[in-house]
Amino acid sequence: MVEIKTDAALDAMREAGRVVARALAAARKAAGIGVSLKELDEAARTVLDEAGAGSPFLGYRPSFAPVPFPAVICTSINDAVAHGIPTGYRLRDGDLVSIDCGALLDGWAGDAAISFIVGTPRPADLDLIEATQQALDAGIAAALVGNRLGDISHAIDTVARKAACGMPADFGGHGIGRSMHEDPHLPNRGRPGRGFPLRHGLVLAIEPMLMAGGQNVYRTDNDGWTLRSIDGSQSAHIEHTVAITAQGPRILTLP
Repeated sequence: MVEIKTDAALDAMREAGRVVARALAAARKAAGIGVSLKELDEAARTVLDEAGAGSPFLGYRPSFAPVPFPAVICTSINDAVAHGIPTGYRLRDGDLVSIDCGALLDGWAGDAAISFIVGTPRPADLDLIEATQQALDAGIAAALVGNRLGDISHAIDTVARKAACGMPADFGGHGIGRSMHEDPHLPNRGRPGRGFPLRHGLVLAIEPMLMAGGQNVYRTDNDGWTLRSIDGSQSAHIEHTVAITAQGPRILTLP
C-alpha cells in the first residue's frame, strides 16, 4: 500500500531529514586515516541521541539478513556497495567510503547516503562518485507530478550506462514515511512512462549504487549484510529522501 503524505507530514519528514544530514556530516567529519568504522558509527549515533531521534537501521532485520543490523550507519568501503557493518577496520589513505544513515523523529523517517574519499583520491574513484551523484540528480529531476516511477528509474540507468557502470540488480530505492521502507519499490532500472504514477505527497528514497566494473552482479559477505561488486571494482552509493510536490521535487535530507 502506497501512502500519500500531507503537507504537514512532509514538513515533519523534513525535520527527520535534517537529523540524517547532520549525522552524515558528523560521520564524514570524523573520517580520516586511522579512524575506525565504529568511530564513525559513534559520531552519527551521538547526533541522533542529541536530536532525540531513533535509528531505523539499528536492530533492523529484513528477510535476507541472518542477524539484526548492529549499528546506526552502514559503512561500505571500496568494493562494498551497500550495507557494510561498522567494524574495527581503520580507514586507509585512498579508501572510497560510502555511508548510509537513517533517522526516526516524531514518528517519521529520513534516509540518505554519501560517498567520499579518505586521504589521497584516485581520479577514477572521483569519476565514479561524480557519476553516482549525476545519476541521483537525474533521478531527482525526473521526480515530477505526472511522471511515473519508471521515469526516475530510466533517468538513473541512463547515467549509469553512459558511465559504463553496473548497479546491483536486486536493490534500488523505496517509499519512505512512518517506516524506513515502504511501498513502492523504486528500481534503478526501468522504462519511461511505466510504473506507479507520481503524485503530490509521495515520498521516495532515491539511491543509485554504481559499480565501476560495469557488471550488475554482486556477492554478499559472510556477515550476511555487506554487498560487494563481484569483480572487486570500486563502488559508490549516494541517496536522498525526496518528496514529489506540485512545486517540484523537495529534497528532505539536505542540511
